[in-house]
This record gives sequence, C-alpha cells and structure tokens, in this order.
Amino acid sequence: MADQIADETRRRLALDEAVLPLPPSTRVLTISNQKGGVGKTTSAVNLAAALARAGARVLVIDLDPQGNASTALGVDHRSERQSVYEVLVSDLPLAEVIQTSSEHERLDCVPATIHLAGAEIELVSLVAREQRLRRALDAHLETMERPYDYVFIDCPPSLGLLTINAFVAAREVLIPIQCEYYALEGLSQLLSNIELIEKHLNPELRLSTILLTMYDSRTNLAQQVAQEVRDHFPTQTLDTIIPRSVRVSEAPSYGQSVISYDFASSGSLSYREAAAEIARRGASESKETN
Repeated sequence: MADQIADETRRRLALDEAVLPLPPSTRVLTISNQKGGVGKTTSAVNLAAALARAGARVLVIDLDPQGNASTALGVDHRSERQSVYEVLVSDLPLAEVIQTSSEHERLDCVPATIHLAGAEIELVSLVAREQRLRRALDAHLETMERPYDYVFIDCPPSLGLLTINAFVAAREVLIPIQCEYYALEGLSQLLSNIELIEKHLNPELRLSTILLTMYDSRTNLAQQVAQEVRDHFPTQTLDTIIPRSVRVSEAPSYGQSVISYDFASSGSLSYREAAAEIARRGASESKETN
C-alpha cells in the first residue's frame, strides 16, 4: 500500500511539473469501438478535460443519441435544445450549438439530443450525407481566431451514418479496448471499416491511438489481454493503462469528469497521464513530418 501511494505521488508530481506541447494544427480524433461498454464516452470526456486543464482548447462533439458525453460535461441537452442533430440534418452552423462546459472554460461541447436517434434515417436521402459533419467542423475552425487544439468526436457503438460522419470528419481514430474477455472481438471488422473509409472517403484517416481501459491488475486475464493488444498494435497502444475505478464510474452522475470529481483518484491520474502521452506523441510525430 505504501509503495502504491509513493508511486502515485511520484506520478502526480511529474504531471504537475510537465508542460504539455500544443499541436501546430487542430487534431481531430474520433473515439470509436463497435463494442459497447468499453469506455468510449468516459475516455472522450476525461481526456478532453485533462487536456483543457493542461492549457489546450478542446471541443467534444457528442454523436451518441444517448447524450452521455453531454451529461458528463455538464451541458444542457434537453430535447428542445439545438444540437448536433440540427447541424447534420438542417445545416445549422456549428457555432450556434456549441456550449462551454462547466468542467473548464477551455472545454466546449456540441451536445446530442434524443432527436439524433432518428438522424440515421434522415441522413440517407441528403446530399453528401457522409461529409456533413466534416464540412460543418472545417467551416467553423476556419472562422476561429484561435482554432481548437483538439476535437474529440464521441461515437455511438455501431457503424451507421453517424459513425461514418465521425470517421470522415476526423484525421485520427482512438480505440478504447477493455482488458476483458472478447476485448479484440469485432476489432478486425472495425479496422477494415476504417480502411474502407480511408480508401473511399477520407485519405487522411489513420488509427493513431489505442487506449487500454478497465484494467484489473489482480487478474491474469487483464494482463494477457493487455499484452495481446500490445503485440498486435505496438506503436499505437499507449503506455498508460486506465484502471477499473469506482470514481471514474461515479463522476458522470454528478455532471463531471473524474478529473474535477476526484482529482487525486487513480482514475484521474491515469487519464491525465494518457492525455499527456497523446499530446507528446502528436508533437513528436509533427516534428518527424516537418
């Protein structure tokens, strides 16, 4: 126990002293996994909150009709509010639906309302139906004096037109994978879908990040799954692992990320470390390409 406390104190001090690099241009990441309950929304919200606290300007686009990311960020998403649904279906400018999260002044959110549940059907008949989110996002970023450093798009757990819009709007894909049985099931299908979208709709898209979530260090299974993922995706998998945490699960019910709900918790510390790793990896990649 004493060793664990000492380790967490050391990690926390390292984070407090670190200055995270900001990307030279906006990084747009879609957080996706066709398997439900793997921590997509939790990861989107907490990574966004951690980066905002570290000095970045961040936008979260909630594309899940359940609106869980909107709830966790303390943003109003009642059915009468204008939301990402109007952006996709009625060409409403993104600026008219963006709300500042109660989480942090540098963290904004495009909320999802229940109307989004019917958007899949309504999008079918629209012109350039796969490009609608990208056009709205690109148009908004061009009008900003200081564009966002990061945009996170939270997807529903299915591959419909909403998720395809997210893939076309993004440049990077972040896949959360839970360290449990069946973790890799369906992943090959998701990867082939990413390849198809890269080939036909968005040549800039790539799988940049895999985040291991719900890790229980007491079980051999979690260690085996983590190792298997690292063997398959050695460069994309973050060193940071998100542990199973009661605090992480509790935070959304208070309309908060775990970072503001319990800053000292192990879940908060892990998400802050994951966010720092994403920031540093992006900075080193941009140096290599220049």
